[in-house]
Amino acid sequence: MKAMTINSFGSSDVFVESEVAKPQVTSGHVLIKVMASSVNTVDTMIREMGPALPLSPALPTILGMDFAGIVESVGADVDGFQVGDEVYGCAGGLADLQGALAQYMVADAKLIAHKPKRLNMAQAAALPLVGITAYEGLQRAGISSGQKVLVHGGAGGVGHIALQLAKHFGAEVYATGSKDTQLELIKQLGATPVNYQTESVTDYVATHTDGAGFDLVYDSVGGANLLNSFEAAALNGQVATTVSLAEIDLSVAHFKGLSLHVVFMLIPMLHNVKRAEHHQILAAMADIVDSGNLTPVLDSSTFSFTEIAKAHDRLASGQAMGKVVVSNQW
Repeated sequence: MKAMTINSFGSSDVFVESEVAKPQVTSGHVLIKVMASSVNTVDTMIREMGPALPLSPALPTILGMDFAGIVESVGADVDGFQVGDEVYGCAGGLADLQGALAQYMVADAKLIAHKPKRLNMAQAAALPLVGITAYEGLQRAGISSGQKVLVHGGAGGVGHIALQLAKHFGAEVYATGSKDTQLELIKQLGATPVNYQTESVTDYVATHTDGAGFDLVYDSVGGANLLNSFEAAALNGQVATTVSLAEIDLSVAHFKGLSLHVVFMLIPMLHNVKRAEHHQILAAMADIVDSGNLTPVLDSSTFSFTEIAKAHDRLASGQAMGKVVVSNQW
């Protein structure tokens, strides 16, 4: 089969179109004809950093975590899937798991679900990693109807999904951005936009919560921005983040009694623990999508698998609006 492989780590020009052996289905797994994949920041980090990241695969390798495709064959001990099913998931591209940038991939059935009917393959491939990350963070932080929720980075990959999910769960949602296009997208998705460059945390907390703070803050920016999340949260509030790789002062979190939830959605893939939870989240999100309450936003630039280097560069440029997707065209 054809695949985009890398034989070294580094800049985006490491991708090479190759002919490799078609994988064979194994027990508990399904063989999938891949139709589309999407690029996540972690994909670019693995490509650039290699062994410096403990989750990086050995070379040569096939990257690509997200996918949407069609079940080609079903292994033993697999229930709920049959040949011809349209599925989606995040099931490879790290450690010893082959990625999605190939004509076929083998995926653990616990890491996939039936594709949302309302989405085409490209849209479905954009959803798994960011969707699971957003869903898990909101659930662990106890999202509930009537809460005031703030999403940092509301126009980003995780943020624009967290925004829609929080709204689906009945929250009153606010989200930060800076560019006019970001603020407009946030508004289109049903949240109140907050321009963090022109409004201080004190200002927008006063404006939107009468100074009480937000019940739940989903911080998809993280790092030093966690200090803004702590400041924006209500007393005994909840903060979920995808980026906690930082040395920060927790004094504000302490004196406000905050709970911090760190989301690292790759754990089930890396350590083979609780993988079925990803299937359950993907299935739940498919229902939310098909109810009309969740739609991934795709960047205006489109790429084929052979243009994966350009897709990585597009994401790294910071110019993309929505998920960068590549389609299985050779």
